[in-house]
Amino acid sequence: MREIVSTKNAPAAIGPYNQAIKVAGSLVFTAGQIPLNPSTMEIVGDDIRTQTQQALENLEAVLVAAETSMEQVIKVTVFLKDMNDFVAMNEVYGDFFSSNPPARSAVEVSRLPKDVLVEIECIALV
Repeated sequence: MREIVSTKNAPAAIGPYNQAIKVAGSLVFTAGQIPLNPSTMEIVGDDIRTQTQQALENLEAVLVAAETSMEQVIKVTVFLKDMNDFVAMNEVYGDFFSSNPPARSAVEVSRLPKDVLVEIECIALV
């Protein structure tokens, strides 16, 4: 069974996609979360730390709407505009995944939506 997950506590989709899809009540696949304030839909911050914080807060809100949590995340993909930001991103990321962190990939990309510095997606258990 495929269930669409949506919450006003994270930014609304800015294209033809959903915030997340829950599959058979056992897994949830999130869309990439960027550092948008869910209330204003404006980009939060102009530095990697602030943007990573907001993207992860948005990811957490989507997971809560899917009836799961950051503790249930099994795989994360981080897209960075500049791999030189990896260390600073990683410090903020570590605050969200301090014990038993999930598997993770981090890749540099040439451009992200709205020219943000970071986008983060995940797969979690429900």
